[in-house]
Amino acid sequence: MAAQKINEGLEHLAKAEKYLKTGFLKWKPDYDSAASEYGKAAVAFKNAKQFEQAKDACLREAVAHENNRALFHAAKAYEQAGMMLKEMQKLPEAVQLIEKASMMYLENGTPDTAAMALERAGKLIENVDPDKAVQLYQQTANVFENEERLRQAVELLGKASRLLVRGRRFDEAALSIQKEKNIYKEIENYPTCYKKTIAQVLVHLHRNDYVAAERCVRESYSIPGFNGSEDCAALEQLLEGYDQQDQDQVSEVCNSPLFKYMDNDYAKLGLSLVVPGGGVKKKAAAPAQAQPEGTPAPAAPAEEEEDEYAGGLC
Repeated sequence: MAAQKINEGLEHLAKAEKYLKTGFLKWKPDYDSAASEYGKAAVAFKNAKQFEQAKDACLREAVAHENNRALFHAAKAYEQAGMMLKEMQKLPEAVQLIEKASMMYLENGTPDTAAMALERAGKLIENVDPDKAVQLYQQTANVFENEERLRQAVELLGKASRLLVRGRRFDEAALSIQKEKNIYKEIENYPTCYKKTIAQVLVHLHRNDYVAAERCVRESYSIPGFNGSEDCAALEQLLEGYDQQDQDQVSEVCNSPLFKYMDNDYAKLGLSLVVPGGGVKKKAAAPAQAQPEGTPAPAAPAEEEEDEYAGGLC
């Protein structure tokens, strides 16, 4: 069966080459017909599990479509070539071709298809190169945002934020979460804004920036319904415990269902949060107790008796 499919693919390649040839009566290559044959060859090689040959056929198909000024079809062929590289576990090379395809989709005026291709590339590379995946998800979010598809944009920003947290890139994560929060506020999804405030505070505290964490909560009071919500009360309790270096109070808040059932990456931030100073509570100064009249003041602690052997035995 595989040999039959390989032969079928080779036949289609030969036909494609004929369509590209020019002669005395044929001055211009037939790019459209050649592209069609290359596409059929790619399918035959793919069915025979000959992914290298399938990838080459896809690339030839893409070039033929480009020469024919059919950008959308060229982009599709480049994307298919990327998927063949994925089958060969050549993920960085696959992502490069899919990125190229997405740029052509944009040039062709089909941003939705470009965004879906970029998201697909991000998923491919996420476990191998999280930094690249972050970049791809942010690019996808930008495409959706430019098209005023804010719900899709914020979903992709969320993926980028979680990867940044996972990679402990907290400065960038804080900015990314803030952008998410701004969009949720714009589309009036206020309860999710509260959750993003919790995520922000956890990230800032892991950055050892109590001031920024407190400012996040303070600024969130302007979000309808936040003041008086359980999210607000929990965050105030968390900040109080952190400021007082009360590890028990911080742990109690971070182990509450409100925190534990957040996205896994943020829940882990809560469970691993340690207050500064090793969890030793700040002690409030005890007020001086008034002494009854006539009561002698307590004697000052006696100086330690001089050790009779302090100077040694001699």
